[in-house]
Amino acid sequence: MKRPTQDLAGLLAALDPHAGLGQRHVWLIDLLDWVRGTRDSVPGSTSRVQLFLEAVEARPDVQRQLQTWWATLVESVDITTLLADFGFAKDTALLSEAAERLRNKLLPHSPETIDASELFVLALPSAFDAKWLGALDEATLNRLVALLTPQSPQGASRWQHALLDAITYCAGQILSTGFAPGLRLRMSESARESQPFHALIRDVESLRVEVLHALRTPDRLQEAARRLRERLEACRAAAATVYTHFEDNGISVDLVFRLRQLRARILRVRELLDCLLSPQPAVTAARLLAHLVEVGQERRSLRALLASNSSLLAAKVAERSAETGEHYITRTAVEYRSMVKKAAGGGAVMAFTTLAKFALYAMALSAFWGGFWAGVNYAASFVLIQLLHFTVATKQPAMTAPAMAAKLKDLGSGEAISDFVDEVAHLVRSQVAAVLGNVLVVFPAVLGLCLLIAQFTGTPAISAKEATHVLEAQHLLGPSLFFAAFTGVLLFVSSIIAGWTENWFVLHRMDSALHYNPRITGLLGAERAARWARFLRENLSGFAANISLGFMLGLVPAFAAFFGLGLDVRHVTLSTGQMAAASATLGLQVLQMPAFWWAMASLPFLGALNVSVSFYLAFSLALRAQNVSGVDRARIYAAIRARLRTAPLSFFVPERHRPVPTPAQG
Repeated sequence: MKRPTQDLAGLLAALDPHAGLGQRHVWLIDLLDWVRGTRDSVPGSTSRVQLFLEAVEARPDVQRQLQTWWATLVESVDITTLLADFGFAKDTALLSEAAERLRNKLLPHSPETIDASELFVLALPSAFDAKWLGALDEATLNRLVALLTPQSPQGASRWQHALLDAITYCAGQILSTGFAPGLRLRMSESARESQPFHALIRDVESLRVEVLHALRTPDRLQEAARRLRERLEACRAAAATVYTHFEDNGISVDLVFRLRQLRARILRVRELLDCLLSPQPAVTAARLLAHLVEVGQERRSLRALLASNSSLLAAKVAERSAETGEHYITRTAVEYRSMVKKAAGGGAVMAFTTLAKFALYAMALSAFWGGFWAGVNYAASFVLIQLLHFTVATKQPAMTAPAMAAKLKDLGSGEAISDFVDEVAHLVRSQVAAVLGNVLVVFPAVLGLCLLIAQFTGTPAISAKEATHVLEAQHLLGPSLFFAAFTGVLLFVSSIIAGWTENWFVLHRMDSALHYNPRITGLLGAERAARWARFLRENLSGFAANISLGFMLGLVPAFAAFFGLGLDVRHVTLSTGQMAAASATLGLQVLQMPAFWWAMASLPFLGALNVSVSFYLAFSLALRAQNVSGVDRARIYAAIRARLRTAPLSFFVPERHRPVPTPAQG
């Protein structure tokens, strides 16, 4: 519970340098709360600092009490933890840091502490504190320093000792991280050979000697500082080489987290070094404290932690998806016809998938096992389509979106925008071709198979009651459109799983392990083991996407039903196949049923939502991962509208010649 704010007279009366540890710290917290006031006026806070100084200077007894209180504070509290550790994770793992931040959000801190970091969080908890601290002028800060420590120390001050200790501790952490096998082995060969981390502690100790030695000269001190800065830059450059090998070696969130912590430590040492050498120590100290306030705000944010450390992983996942997505964009008439053929093959396979779904439904399994075997059915069908080099239209957008986002990085001219619009046209007609190829084949294929079943068995593939239910469930005005959008989310999630799985495979070098593992080579032979390793490296992403999507389509409705959510999936190809099965059972009279036409009318919308939702989510992720910023989207949209007016068929039918570039608008 927040304590009521006291006035200045009450605060000065409550000052007791001989009080207990917790009570002395509570007084500091109350004083700073009075200084910040209503947290809406920086001049108001700085003027309160002036009032405090004037009030203390006017009363020698209070001044002596304040000096005693300050001396007790700096002796009892370890400031090194604030300067060196504040803002950094205690562990080098992302999950443990996330748990720590969550604990700090839920559990209060105690003022009865000798850890300056904990006291700092309680005393300066607001982002507003950084503003008024940064606004204090040099004269005010010097008055405050003179008030707290009237006697100038001989030799190095306590503040300089604290800065040196913090620099030494940070350097030790940098050294430990730089020598960690996970980072060291992923650095470039030249970075490892240069050994930038080896001499870091020696350079820090050289600086310490020059600061503490009574006969030091400015030239020697500046030279020691210069060597340390160069050493820090070499360490940063060596660590940066790890990023260049992520494509070959894979990436982990914990590794990214370690690299970010290492870079932040190096920046902190630079800040501490600037404070140590500053001709205006009071000003630089205030600026450092203001920066630490901002660090504290970031330190308490769980969302910022997850966002900052997952961005690079998202980028690599998007890049791997982009490589796959390029195969789904047709640019010529030959590629267009090839896409139609692949989609037709996928539609033919999905016809058998549809019938298998009805067969599983007829077995009247429990909700879980029904969903499980439905997932097996879908996953097996998707994997078969992959192995036969066919395609399912709805799986493409989540892969093509990163490929499109990657091209936005190079937009800078009207010609580049026109080229991007060309890519949009290529993408749209590729999706249209794939959807039509799936749908136009799966409907007659399922219809024909159902008629054959009825011919040979004497009974329809599905009952009339079930057929009527299928048509009613697909009604345009029902929840089908929402379910189709939800299916688009599942399609997007499957692409993320695919990218993550491939990254995990590369990170742990599983292809090399399979290639050289004695058990595997003994069982398969060296040559066959090598072929299997290459096969998995090339196809694992597709397997992960297909299997995960299949099981999500089967199990998500079952789990949703368990929680009473009533969610279902609507995959345009499967829905079309189900309608064909219903039509085979009901016969020609189905054409006279309004439910049939309402269901038929829903199919274009189902396909559009499957495609657009998954594409939008993947495209948004790819834009963030690619750090695309400052793109004039209005110009892009204007260019797309111009292309629609001048050449609308280019979005549906491949042209014999490349369309004339459309000048960018606006």
